[in-house]
Amino acid sequence: MDRQVQTNSRQRELFIKKSTRVAASYLNRVKSLPDLPDAAVPFLDALENTYIKLQDIAKPENVKTIGTLCVMVPAELICAAGAMPVRLCSGSYTAYSIGDDHIPRDACPLVKSIMGFAQIKALPVFDNCSLLITPITCDCKKKLAGVINSVKRTAAIHIPPLKKEDADTEVYVRELYRLIPVLEKETGHEITPGSLADAIRMVGRAQYEMSRFLQYRKYDPALLYGTQVMAIMNAYAYMPVNVWTEQMHLLNSELEARLKRKDFVGKQKQPRILVTGSPITFPNIKLPLLIEEMGGILAADETCMGERGLSDPVSVIEPSFDGMMRAIASRYTKPCTCPVFVDNRQRVFRLKQMIRDHKIQGVVYHVLRGCLVYDYEYQIMEEEMGKLDIPIIRVESDYNEEDVEQLRIRIEAFIELIKLKDHAKKKSERK
Repeated sequence: MDRQVQTNSRQRELFIKKSTRVAASYLNRVKSLPDLPDAAVPFLDALENTYIKLQDIAKPENVKTIGTLCVMVPAELICAAGAMPVRLCSGSYTAYSIGDDHIPRDACPLVKSIMGFAQIKALPVFDNCSLLITPITCDCKKKLAGVINSVKRTAAIHIPPLKKEDADTEVYVRELYRLIPVLEKETGHEITPGSLADAIRMVGRAQYEMSRFLQYRKYDPALLYGTQVMAIMNAYAYMPVNVWTEQMHLLNSELEARLKRKDFVGKQKQPRILVTGSPITFPNIKLPLLIEEMGGILAADETCMGERGLSDPVSVIEPSFDGMMRAIASRYTKPCTCPVFVDNRQRVFRLKQMIRDHKIQGVVYHVLRGCLVYDYEYQIMEEEMGKLDIPIIRVESDYNEEDVEQLRIRIEAFIELIKLKDHAKKKSERK
Protein backbone atom coordinates (compact mmCIF):
# COMPACT_ATOMS: atom_id res chain seq x y z
CA MET A 1 0.00 0.00 0.00
CA ASP A 2 2.79 2.46 0.93
CA ARG A 3 4.58 1.64 -2.33
CA GLN A 4 1.39 2.37 -4.28
CA VAL A 5 1.00 5.71 -2.50
CA GLN A 6 4.61 6.63 -3.33
CA THR A 7 4.09 5.65 -6.97
CA ASN A 8 0.93 7.77 -7.21
CA SER A 9 2.72 10.69 -5.56
CA ARG A 10 5.65 10.50 -8.00
CA GLN A 11 3.24 10.22 -10.94
CA ARG A 12 1.38 13.31 -9.75
CA GLU A 13 4.61 15.30 -9.33
CA LEU A 14 5.77 14.34 -12.83
CA PHE A 15 2.33 15.21 -14.21
CA ILE A 16 2.36 18.66 -12.61
CA LYS A 17 5.88 19.40 -13.83
CA LYS A 18 5.17 18.38 -17.41
CA SER A 19 1.66 19.83 -17.72
CA THR A 20 2.64 23.24 -16.33
CA ARG A 21 5.70 23.36 -18.59
CA VAL A 22 3.64 22.65 -21.73
CA ALA A 23 0.93 25.15 -20.74
CA ALA A 24 3.54 27.83 -20.00
CA SER A 25 5.19 27.23 -23.38
CA TYR A 26 1.95 27.81 -25.28
CA LEU A 27 0.89 30.77 -23.16
CA ASN A 28 4.28 32.45 -23.65
CA ARG A 29 3.85 32.09 -27.42
CA VAL A 30 0.47 33.82 -27.17
CA LYS A 31 1.96 36.60 -25.06
CA SER A 32 4.86 37.02 -27.50
CA LEU A 33 2.54 37.96 -30.36
CA PRO A 34 2.99 41.71 -30.96
CA ASP A 35 0.63 44.40 -29.69
CA LEU A 36 -1.27 42.45 -27.06
CA PRO A 37 -3.96 44.81 -25.71
CA ASP A 38 -3.49 45.78 -22.07
CA ALA A 39 -7.08 44.78 -21.32
CA ALA A 40 -6.40 41.26 -22.66
CA VAL A 41 -3.79 40.50 -19.98
CA PRO A 42 -6.31 39.45 -17.24
CA PHE A 43 -7.74 36.82 -19.60
CA LEU A 44 -4.29 35.32 -20.07
CA ASP A 45 -3.73 35.57 -16.32
CA ALA A 46 -6.85 33.42 -15.81
CA LEU A 47 -5.36 30.72 -18.05
CA GLU A 48 -2.02 31.01 -16.26
CA ASN A 49 -3.63 30.73 -12.82
CA THR A 50 -5.60 27.67 -13.90
CA TYR A 51 -3.00 25.64 -15.81
CA ILE A 52 0.39 26.91 -14.66
CA LYS A 53 0.02 28.23 -11.13
CA LEU A 54 -2.66 25.57 -10.48
CA GLN A 55 -4.89 27.94 -8.54
CA ASP A 56 -8.61 27.74 -8.01
CA ILE A 57 -10.85 30.44 -9.45
CA ALA A 58 -10.99 33.71 -7.52
CA LYS A 59 -14.62 33.92 -6.39
CA PRO A 60 -16.65 34.51 -3.21
CA GLU A 61 -15.93 31.77 -0.69
CA ASN A 62 -19.56 30.69 -0.33
CA VAL A 63 -20.07 30.23 -4.09
CA LYS A 64 -19.75 26.66 -5.36
CA THR A 65 -18.44 25.80 -8.81
CA ILE A 66 -20.29 23.43 -11.13
CA GLY A 67 -18.25 21.81 -13.88
CA THR A 68 -19.73 21.54 -17.37
CA LEU A 69 -18.43 19.49 -20.27
CA CYS A 70 -20.16 21.28 -23.16
CA VAL A 71 -21.54 24.71 -24.09
CA MET A 72 -25.00 23.11 -24.25
CA VAL A 73 -25.27 23.24 -20.46
CA PRO A 74 -27.15 26.48 -19.68
CA ALA A 75 -24.95 28.78 -17.62
CA GLU A 76 -28.12 30.66 -16.67
CA LEU A 77 -29.48 27.74 -14.62
CA ILE A 78 -26.20 27.29 -12.73
CA CYS A 79 -25.93 31.00 -11.96
CA ALA A 80 -29.61 31.07 -10.90
CA ALA A 81 -28.76 28.40 -8.33
CA GLY A 82 -26.12 30.69 -6.83
CA ALA A 83 -23.17 28.75 -8.30
CA MET A 84 -20.52 29.45 -10.91
CA PRO A 85 -20.25 27.42 -14.14
CA VAL A 86 -16.76 26.21 -15.07
CA ARG A 87 -16.14 24.65 -18.49
CA LEU A 88 -13.79 21.71 -17.97
CA CYS A 89 -13.08 20.75 -21.58
CA SER A 90 -9.29 20.82 -21.62
CA GLY A 91 -6.56 20.53 -24.24
CA SER A 92 -3.91 19.11 -21.92
CA TYR A 93 -1.78 16.40 -23.54
CA THR A 94 -0.37 15.40 -20.16
CA ALA A 95 -3.87 14.76 -18.81
CA TYR A 96 -4.74 13.04 -22.10
CA SER A 97 -1.87 10.58 -21.59
CA ILE A 98 -3.20 9.72 -18.11
CA GLY A 99 -6.75 9.34 -19.40
CA ASP A 100 -5.50 7.07 -22.17
CA ASP A 101 -5.11 4.32 -19.55
CA HIS A 102 -8.80 4.56 -18.61
CA ILE A 103 -10.52 5.39 -21.91
CA PRO A 104 -10.54 3.27 -25.12
CA ARG A 105 -7.75 3.99 -27.60
CA ASP A 106 -9.99 5.45 -30.31
CA ALA A 107 -11.85 7.88 -28.03
CA CYS A 108 -11.30 11.58 -28.65
CA PRO A 109 -8.47 13.47 -26.87
CA LEU A 110 -10.88 15.85 -25.14
CA VAL A 111 -12.62 13.01 -23.28
CA LYS A 112 -9.27 11.43 -22.38
CA SER A 113 -7.99 14.74 -21.05
CA ILE A 114 -11.04 15.18 -18.83
CA MET A 115 -10.62 11.66 -17.47
CA GLY A 116 -6.92 12.29 -16.90
CA PHE A 117 -7.61 15.27 -14.65
CA ALA A 118 -10.23 13.26 -12.79
CA GLN A 119 -7.70 10.52 -12.05
CA ILE A 120 -4.59 12.55 -11.24
CA LYS A 121 -6.26 15.16 -8.98
CA ALA A 122 -3.81 17.93 -9.77
CA LEU A 123 -6.05 20.68 -11.19
CA PRO A 124 -7.85 22.62 -8.43
CA VAL A 125 -10.40 24.06 -10.88
CA PHE A 126 -11.49 20.49 -11.64
CA ASP A 127 -11.07 19.00 -8.17
CA ASN A 128 -13.02 21.74 -6.38
CA CYS A 129 -16.11 21.44 -8.55
CA SER A 130 -18.89 19.95 -6.45
CA LEU A 131 -20.75 18.53 -9.47
CA LEU A 132 -20.18 17.77 -13.15
CA ILE A 133 -22.91 18.19 -15.75
CA THR A 134 -22.40 16.19 -18.92
CA PRO A 135 -24.67 16.63 -21.94
CA ILE A 136 -24.99 13.43 -23.96
CA THR A 137 -23.86 14.88 -27.28
CA CYS A 138 -21.84 11.91 -28.57
CA ASP A 139 -21.01 8.32 -27.66
CA CYS A 140 -17.77 9.32 -25.95
CA LYS A 141 -19.52 11.84 -23.68
CA LYS A 142 -22.24 9.29 -22.94
CA LYS A 143 -19.78 6.69 -21.67
CA LEU A 144 -17.63 9.32 -19.95
CA ALA A 145 -20.63 10.40 -17.86
CA GLY A 146 -20.89 6.88 -16.49
CA VAL A 147 -17.18 6.28 -15.96
CA ILE A 148 -16.29 9.63 -14.40
CA ASN A 149 -19.18 9.39 -11.94
CA SER A 150 -17.02 7.06 -9.86
CA VAL A 151 -14.57 9.93 -9.35
CA LYS A 152 -16.81 13.00 -9.33
CA ARG A 153 -20.59 13.17 -8.90
CA THR A 154 -22.01 13.63 -12.36
CA ALA A 155 -25.41 14.58 -13.76
CA ALA A 156 -26.07 13.64 -17.38
CA ILE A 157 -28.61 15.51 -19.51
CA HIS A 158 -30.02 14.26 -22.78
CA ILE A 159 -29.64 16.42 -25.90
CA PRO A 160 -32.33 15.71 -28.52
CA PRO A 161 -30.88 14.83 -31.95
CA LEU A 162 -33.62 16.89 -33.65
CA LYS A 163 -34.49 20.54 -33.04
CA LYS A 164 -36.82 21.68 -35.80
CA GLU A 165 -40.18 20.93 -34.17
CA ASP A 166 -41.54 22.19 -30.87
CA ALA A 167 -41.74 18.58 -29.68
CA ASP A 168 -37.94 18.33 -30.03
CA THR A 169 -37.41 21.39 -27.84
CA GLU A 170 -39.88 19.94 -25.36
CA VAL A 171 -37.49 17.04 -24.75
CA TYR A 172 -34.76 19.47 -23.72
CA VAL A 173 -37.18 21.53 -21.60
CA ARG A 174 -37.95 18.40 -19.57
CA GLU A 175 -34.23 17.72 -19.14
CA LEU A 176 -33.66 21.23 -17.79
CA TYR A 177 -36.56 20.91 -15.36
CA ARG A 178 -35.05 17.61 -14.21
CA LEU A 179 -31.72 19.39 -13.62
CA ILE A 180 -33.21 22.07 -11.35
CA PRO A 181 -33.60 19.95 -8.16
CA VAL A 182 -30.11 18.51 -8.70
CA LEU A 183 -28.62 22.02 -8.75
CA GLU A 184 -30.75 23.19 -5.82
CA LYS A 185 -29.70 20.24 -3.68
CA GLU A 186 -26.03 20.80 -4.56
CA THR A 187 -25.97 24.53 -3.88
CA GLY A 188 -28.63 24.88 -1.19
CA HIS A 189 -30.21 27.70 -3.20
CA GLU A 190 -33.66 27.63 -4.74
CA ILE A 191 -33.95 28.61 -8.39
CA THR A 192 -36.72 31.22 -8.36
CA PRO A 193 -38.25 33.33 -11.15
CA GLY A 194 -36.25 36.26 -9.82
CA SER A 195 -32.90 34.46 -9.64
CA LEU A 196 -33.44 32.97 -13.11
CA ALA A 197 -34.26 36.39 -14.59
CA ASP A 198 -31.17 37.89 -12.93
CA ALA A 199 -29.00 35.08 -14.31
CA ILE A 200 -30.38 35.54 -17.83
CA ARG A 201 -29.53 39.25 -17.62
CA MET A 202 -26.04 38.56 -16.25
CA VAL A 203 -25.15 36.08 -19.00
CA GLY A 204 -26.85 38.37 -21.52
CA ARG A 205 -24.43 41.18 -20.63
CA ALA A 206 -21.52 38.84 -21.37
CA GLN A 207 -23.12 37.97 -24.71
CA TYR A 208 -23.61 41.65 -25.51
CA GLU A 209 -19.94 42.43 -24.87
CA MET A 210 -19.04 39.37 -26.93
CA SER A 211 -21.14 40.65 -29.84
CA ARG A 212 -19.28 43.99 -29.68
CA PHE A 213 -15.98 42.14 -29.57
CA LEU A 214 -16.85 40.11 -32.66
CA GLN A 215 -17.64 43.28 -34.59
CA TYR A 216 -14.09 44.49 -33.98
CA ARG A 217 -12.82 41.14 -35.19
CA LYS A 218 -14.24 41.75 -38.67
CA TYR A 219 -11.82 44.53 -39.58
CA ASP A 220 -9.22 44.06 -42.30
CA PRO A 221 -6.39 44.56 -41.36
CA ALA A 222 -7.02 42.88 -38.02
CA LEU A 223 -7.13 44.74 -34.71
CA LEU A 224 -5.72 41.78 -32.79
CA TYR A 225 -4.43 38.30 -33.52
CA GLY A 226 -6.87 35.42 -33.74
CA THR A 227 -4.74 33.36 -31.36
CA GLN A 228 -5.21 36.08 -28.76
CA VAL A 229 -8.95 35.95 -29.46
CA MET A 230 -9.02 32.19 -28.90
CA ALA A 231 -7.21 32.58 -25.58
CA ILE A 232 -9.65 35.30 -24.48
CA MET A 233 -12.63 33.12 -25.36
CA ASN A 234 -11.12 30.11 -23.57
CA ALA A 235 -10.69 32.26 -20.45
CA TYR A 236 -14.48 32.56 -20.16
CA ALA A 237 -14.43 28.98 -18.85
CA TYR A 238 -12.32 29.96 -15.82
CA MET A 239 -13.62 33.40 -14.82
CA PRO A 240 -16.81 34.45 -13.02
CA VAL A 241 -19.28 35.63 -15.67
CA ASN A 242 -19.52 39.21 -14.35
CA VAL A 243 -15.73 39.52 -14.04
CA TRP A 244 -15.22 38.29 -17.61
CA THR A 245 -17.90 40.73 -18.82
CA GLU A 246 -16.34 43.73 -17.09
CA GLN A 247 -12.93 42.89 -18.52
CA MET A 248 -14.39 42.36 -21.99
CA HIS A 249 -16.00 45.82 -21.74
CA LEU A 250 -12.56 47.31 -21.06
CA LEU A 251 -11.08 45.36 -23.98
CA ASN A 252 -13.80 46.58 -26.32
CA SER A 253 -13.08 50.16 -25.28
CA GLU A 254 -9.38 49.62 -26.01
CA LEU A 255 -10.17 48.12 -29.42
CA GLU A 256 -12.42 51.08 -30.21
CA ALA A 257 -9.52 53.42 -29.45
CA ARG A 258 -7.21 51.30 -31.62
CA LEU A 259 -9.68 51.52 -34.48
CA LYS A 260 -9.84 55.32 -34.25
CA ARG A 261 -6.04 55.45 -34.38
CA LYS A 262 -6.01 52.83 -37.18
CA ASP A 263 -3.64 50.83 -35.01
CA PHE A 264 -3.86 47.44 -36.72
CA VAL A 265 -1.78 44.34 -35.98
CA GLY A 266 -2.37 42.65 -39.33
CA LYS A 267 -1.42 43.57 -42.86
CA GLN A 268 -3.81 44.29 -45.71
CA LYS A 269 -2.68 41.30 -47.78
CA GLN A 270 -2.59 38.69 -45.04
CA PRO A 271 -4.70 35.61 -45.92
CA ARG A 272 -7.80 35.65 -43.73
CA ILE A 273 -8.50 32.20 -42.31
CA LEU A 274 -11.58 30.75 -40.62
CA VAL A 275 -11.23 27.73 -38.33
CA THR A 276 -14.16 25.38 -37.81
CA GLY A 277 -14.66 21.83 -36.59
CA SER A 278 -13.62 20.25 -33.30
CA PRO A 279 -13.06 22.58 -30.32
CA ILE A 280 -9.66 24.20 -29.79
CA THR A 281 -9.09 24.22 -26.05
CA PHE A 282 -6.20 25.62 -24.04
CA PRO A 283 -3.40 24.64 -23.76
CA ASN A 284 -3.73 22.86 -27.12
CA ILE A 285 -3.72 25.99 -29.29
CA LYS A 286 -1.02 24.86 -31.71
CA LEU A 287 -3.29 25.25 -34.74
CA PRO A 288 -4.12 28.99 -34.25
CA LEU A 289 -0.45 29.65 -33.51
CA LEU A 290 0.71 27.84 -36.66
CA ILE A 291 -1.77 29.72 -38.84
CA GLU A 292 -0.47 33.08 -37.68
CA GLU A 293 3.19 32.10 -37.45
CA MET A 294 2.96 30.99 -41.08
CA GLY A 295 1.72 34.41 -42.22
CA GLY A 296 -2.06 34.05 -42.06
CA ILE A 297 -4.49 35.84 -39.78
CA LEU A 298 -7.11 33.84 -37.88
CA ALA A 299 -10.00 36.14 -38.67
CA ALA A 300 -12.89 34.00 -37.41
CA ASP A 301 -13.71 30.70 -35.77
CA GLU A 302 -16.87 28.63 -35.72
CA THR A 303 -16.12 26.39 -32.75
CA CYS A 304 -17.81 25.69 -29.43
CA MET A 305 -14.86 27.16 -27.49
CA GLY A 306 -15.01 30.27 -29.63
CA GLU A 307 -17.79 32.37 -31.11
CA ARG A 308 -20.51 29.72 -30.81
CA GLY A 309 -20.38 29.56 -27.03
CA LEU A 310 -21.61 33.13 -26.49
CA SER A 311 -23.16 34.03 -29.82
CA ASP A 312 -26.91 33.99 -29.10
CA PRO A 313 -28.62 35.58 -26.08
CA VAL A 314 -31.72 34.12 -24.46
CA SER A 315 -34.79 35.82 -25.92
CA VAL A 316 -37.57 35.84 -23.32
CA ILE A 317 -41.03 36.38 -24.78
CA GLU A 318 -43.12 35.18 -21.84
CA PRO A 319 -41.55 36.37 -18.52
CA SER A 320 -43.05 33.56 -16.43
CA PHE A 321 -40.76 30.89 -14.97
CA ASP A 322 -41.85 28.39 -17.61
CA GLY A 323 -41.49 31.02 -20.31
CA MET A 324 -37.90 31.68 -19.26
CA MET A 325 -37.14 27.95 -19.14
CA ARG A 326 -38.47 27.49 -22.66
CA ALA A 327 -36.50 30.50 -23.88
CA ILE A 328 -33.32 28.97 -22.44
CA ALA A 329 -34.08 25.61 -24.06
CA SER A 330 -34.63 27.29 -27.43
CA ARG A 331 -31.40 29.29 -27.17
CA TYR A 332 -29.29 26.21 -26.46
CA THR A 333 -30.75 24.08 -29.26
CA LYS A 334 -32.37 25.91 -32.18
CA PRO A 335 -29.48 28.25 -33.21
CA CYS A 336 -26.77 25.73 -32.22
CA THR A 337 -24.61 24.54 -35.12
CA CYS A 338 -23.10 21.53 -33.33
CA PRO A 339 -22.95 18.46 -35.63
CA VAL A 340 -24.63 16.38 -32.92
CA PHE A 341 -27.93 17.36 -34.56
CA VAL A 342 -29.24 15.26 -37.44
CA ASP A 343 -30.14 18.23 -39.64
CA ASN A 344 -27.27 20.70 -39.54
CA ARG A 345 -27.92 22.92 -42.54
CA GLN A 346 -27.81 25.90 -40.19
CA ARG A 347 -24.07 25.32 -39.85
CA VAL A 348 -23.54 25.66 -43.60
CA PHE A 349 -25.58 28.88 -43.58
CA ARG A 350 -23.63 30.21 -40.58
CA LEU A 351 -20.27 29.47 -42.18
CA LYS A 352 -21.29 31.22 -45.40
CA GLN A 353 -22.41 34.21 -43.37
CA MET A 354 -19.09 34.34 -41.50
CA ILE A 355 -17.09 33.99 -44.71
CA ARG A 356 -18.87 37.01 -46.11
CA ASP A 357 -18.74 39.15 -42.95
CA HIS A 358 -15.09 38.39 -42.11
CA LYS A 359 -13.79 38.44 -45.72
CA ILE A 360 -12.53 34.87 -45.36
CA GLN A 361 -10.16 33.51 -48.01
CA GLY A 362 -9.60 29.99 -46.68
CA VAL A 363 -11.11 27.51 -44.21
CA VAL A 364 -9.17 25.18 -41.91
CA TYR A 365 -11.41 22.29 -40.86
CA HIS A 366 -10.07 20.96 -37.54
CA VAL A 367 -10.80 17.34 -36.58
CA LEU A 368 -9.70 15.89 -33.26
CA ARG A 369 -8.70 12.28 -33.84
CA GLY A 370 -11.69 10.13 -32.92
CA CYS A 371 -14.21 13.01 -33.14
CA LEU A 372 -16.55 11.37 -35.64
CA VAL A 373 -19.43 13.85 -35.46
CA TYR A 374 -17.25 16.65 -36.84
CA ASP A 375 -15.35 14.42 -39.25
CA TYR A 376 -18.64 13.22 -40.71
CA GLU A 377 -19.50 16.71 -41.95
CA TYR A 378 -16.24 17.50 -43.70
CA GLN A 379 -17.40 16.28 -47.10
CA ILE A 380 -20.46 18.53 -46.93
CA MET A 381 -18.30 21.51 -46.02
CA GLU A 382 -15.82 20.71 -48.80
CA GLU A 383 -18.63 20.68 -51.36
CA GLU A 384 -20.11 23.95 -50.08
CA MET A 385 -16.72 25.71 -50.03
CA GLY A 386 -16.14 24.50 -53.59
CA LYS A 387 -19.31 26.28 -54.68
CA LEU A 388 -17.96 29.48 -53.12
CA ASP A 389 -14.48 28.94 -54.59
CA ILE A 390 -13.05 29.06 -51.04
CA PRO A 391 -10.06 26.73 -50.37
CA ILE A 392 -10.56 24.34 -47.47
CA ILE A 393 -8.15 21.94 -45.77
CA ARG A 394 -8.94 19.12 -43.34
CA VAL A 395 -6.47 19.00 -40.43
CA GLU A 396 -6.62 15.95 -38.16
CA SER A 397 -4.69 16.10 -34.92
CA ASP A 398 -4.74 15.28 -31.23
CA TYR A 399 -3.05 16.86 -28.22
CA ASN A 400 0.50 15.62 -28.70
CA GLU A 401 3.24 17.78 -30.20
CA GLU A 402 4.69 15.11 -32.48
CA ASP A 403 2.67 16.29 -35.49
CA VAL A 404 3.54 19.99 -35.19
CA GLU A 405 6.09 20.04 -38.03
CA GLN A 406 3.80 18.09 -40.34
CA LEU A 407 0.99 20.52 -39.55
CA ARG A 408 3.34 23.45 -40.10
CA ILE A 409 4.20 22.24 -43.60
CA ARG A 410 0.54 21.71 -44.52
CA ILE A 411 -0.62 25.06 -43.10
CA GLU A 412 2.24 26.91 -44.80
CA ALA A 413 1.38 25.31 -48.15
CA PHE A 414 -2.30 26.14 -47.67
CA ILE A 415 -1.54 29.80 -46.94
CA GLU A 416 0.75 29.99 -50.00
CA LEU A 417 -2.09 28.53 -52.09
CA ILE A 418 -4.40 31.30 -50.89
CA LYS A 419 -1.78 33.94 -51.72
CA LEU A 420 -1.29 32.55 -55.22
CA LYS A 421 -5.04 32.37 -55.76
CA ASP A 422 -5.48 35.95 -54.60
CA HIS A 423 -2.62 37.12 -56.82
CA ALA A 424 -4.09 35.36 -59.85
CA LYS A 425 -7.50 36.88 -59.14
CA LYS A 426 -6.10 40.42 -58.93
CA LYS A 427 -4.04 39.89 -62.06
CA SER A 428 -7.14 38.74 -63.94
CA GLU A 429 -9.10 41.77 -62.73
CA ARG A 430 -6.39 44.14 -64.05
CA LYS A 431 -6.66 42.74 -67.57
